[in-house]
This record gives sequence, structure tokens and C-alpha cells, in this order.
Amino acid sequence: MSLIAGTVVTLDVVREVSPYGFFLSAGDQDVMLHYTELTEKKIKPGDKVEVFIFFDTEDRLAATMKKPYLTLGEMALLEVADIHPRLGCFLEMGLGRQLLLPIRELPELMELKPQVGDKVFVIMEHDKQGRLRAKLAGEQELAPLAIPAPSSWMGQAVTARVYKPLQMGTFVLVDAGVLGFGIIGMVHSSERNRLLRLGEQFEARVTHIREDGRVNLSMSHRKEVGRDVDSAALLDFLNERPGGGMPYSDATPPEIIKQRFGISKSAFKRALGKLLKEGLVTQKENWTYLARPEGEVPADGHEGESRD
Repeated sequence: MSLIAGTVVTLDVVREVSPYGFFLSAGDQDVMLHYTELTEKKIKPGDKVEVFIFFDTEDRLAATMKKPYLTLGEMALLEVADIHPRLGCFLEMGLGRQLLLPIRELPELMELKPQVGDKVFVIMEHDKQGRLRAKLAGEQELAPLAIPAPSSWMGQAVTARVYKPLQMGTFVLVDAGVLGFGIIGMVHSSERNRLLRLGEQFEARVTHIREDGRVNLSMSHRKEVGRDVDSAALLDFLNERPGGGMPYSDATPPEIIKQRFGISKSAFKRALGKLLKEGLVTQKENWTYLARPEGEVPADGHEGESRD
């Protein structure tokens, strides 16, 4: 039998070599099972053991009785344990050692790259030298496992994880809970309040269920909920400003509103309208101010204010 890294095989324990471990035989090939790779099960020459084959730090084939999260050709959701700026991401694979996700598999834009603690869907494969590495799982691998969204999901809040981040839109797998593996979805750039990185988990709302069972998502709240959230954020912003004023109003261009507050112009106007109706703010010359108690005179004009 030829030993292949990434596979689980059953081998004969042929001899013990202290202080290193045991040699296992595959017939025409031996491999070392180091003492540190033993589980609680005690072994001795003549036993048969099931082991996972991998390359050690000196690029030699070795064996472990520990169970990996995935084997060669399988897909799993692995956590980013470390990041190397030139090599890529190192993923936790359950063996006390990590699996490299090469940098060429990652997005070029820094904001889209995963962070430590994010989790990515990957498949274990070999590089040209036969060493183990990971590649990103895409729609081709995820779709056969995905399930269609139930109609009851319309308008519901869900948890999703990014598997393909793009600037025009973010492709995700939505957590299906007990229903199954997950549901494929997409967040269009117009429905995001920020860029979403590979492997990131976030909350969103189902805005459309397609005929094929996939879903469109939005990171914004329903209008009535979003209005309350946004108006509270505007109040906090004004309270932190010198003089309680800001150079933003109904007349401010949409792109400035989006850049400064991360919301659309219409959402900004709804939030501002709520504050005006409740008498919490006032407007003057395209500026918005916290409402003052009767008789209190605000600072004159915009002196000392900045447009940041």
C-alpha cells in the first residue's frame, strides 16, 4: 500500500523505537507514529491502528491517532488560527497543527481578507509536492449540500457566513439550524452598510426568497426599526459634537450621508424627521442642532465647528 498524506488508513504496529515512538508498516513502506501522536489507547507491536497520514515539520510522512476535522478531498468549516502576510491563513484542523490556506486563495482587497477567529469553508487537497493545503469551497461544492429556504423565512432575521466576498455583492451560506446544512444567499452592495470579509459571520434580514430557494439579504433593519436605531445614533453623534451641532441636514448629498453614517439618504431623512417631530433637534442653514431648553441661546452660527 502506498501512503498518501491526508488519508486515514489502518496499519500494523511493527516495532517500538524509544524514545521516539512506533514504526507502522503499510507493507512496502514504514511510517513513524510518535509518542506525542498517541491517544489514550495503549498500543504494542502486533496491533493494528487507525491513523491519519500527514507531513511533519521536516516534510517526512508521519502518522497520528488524533482525528482531523477533514481528510483529503473533504470539506469542512475551519477557524482561522493565524495569518501570515506572505503565505496566507493557517486553519485549525484538530490535530494541534494547522492547515495552510494559500494567499492566492484569499481576496486581494485587505478589507475582504479573513481575520483570526473567522471560519471558512475549505477542501483539503495536495500541492504540487503532495503536501497538504486548503482551498476555498465555492458554490460548486456548497450548492449540492444546501437546502431551499422555507417561505416562513421572509422578513426574518438570520445568521450568515461569507464564502465569497465581492465589492458588488457578498455570497453567503445562511445558517439553517436543524433544517439542514445551510441556505445559499447574497447581499447586494446596496443592502450592505459595510464590506463583509471572507469567513465573517453576521446578522441580516431575508428580503426575498427566490424560486430556486436561495435568498436575498439586507443588513438594514425594517424601516420602522431602522428609524429608531438610526435616530438614536444621530442623537449620540450630536451629543458628542461641540455645541451639539452637525453640518448635515435634509440637503446633504446622499454620498456624504453614506460615508459619514453608513446609512442611505432616505434612512437619514426618516431618522431626522423622527427627531424633528419629537422636538429633539432643530435645523438652521443646512445644519442640525440639539434642541435647547426654552430661553437658552445656542452658540452663534457655526463658529468653531468642523465638517468631519
